Amino acid sequence: MPSSIRVHVVAPELFAWGLARLVETAAPALALAGVSRDLAAYPSMDASAEPDVVVVHVETAEANERLLDLHGQSRAKILAVGGSADDSLLDAAILAGARGWVRASDPPDTLLRAIEKVHQGEVWLDRGATGRIFVAMARQQGGRSGHPEQDKIATLTRRERQTVAALTQDSSANGKRLAERLHISENTLRNHLTSIYSKLGLSNRVELYAFAQRHKRQLVD
Repeated sequence: MPSSIRVHVVAPELFAWGLARLVETAAPALALAGVSRDLAAYPSMDASAEPDVVVVHVETAEANERLLDLHGQSRAKILAVGGSADDSLLDAAILAGARGWVRASDPPDTLLRAIEKVHQGEVWLDRGATGRIFVAMARQQGGRSGHPEQDKIATLTRRERQTVAALTQDSSANGKRLAERLHISENTLRNHLTSIYSKLGLSNRVELYAFAQRHKRQLVD
């Protein structure tokens, strides 16, 4: 029997209470691993005690700065939740390391599905956010100085290049749809993506898409 996805909630007290109860209603698929009032109070943990997913309430730019620190220190996947009408804060959460975001006004089932998909390694974004974030990340990466990345690209196998191409053609496609288009299993797709991330020095599909847009010609040649 698969183990529960351990979820830690980081949010103000009243908001955290609702999120925690929601996670508990999804047992045994999900298990509440802990609650913190904000990221400053999020406990330091060794790898064996870390949750699988951290759900973080994001309402300020300062929260995203702390989220960036959490991303650098923890292997847990991060899902942002925001109640603001300004989606730019949630977009910034993705650039700070979150694997996806949902609005506080979304149906409860949306959050539960997002937790599961983020835990599986997918990115949870709506179509509108996907385009904005990819453009911002491509610009961010394009402004960095560094060594040429041709050698990294050269290490990709033909099948791995096909995987990158399939993702680039439809950035919103989930893992199942991508696997079907490539005529492979979802497990094989995950193995390909793990290898691609390792070879290119990336950590998720958002970064891979931005990399592919920046090096489109080299990846096709």
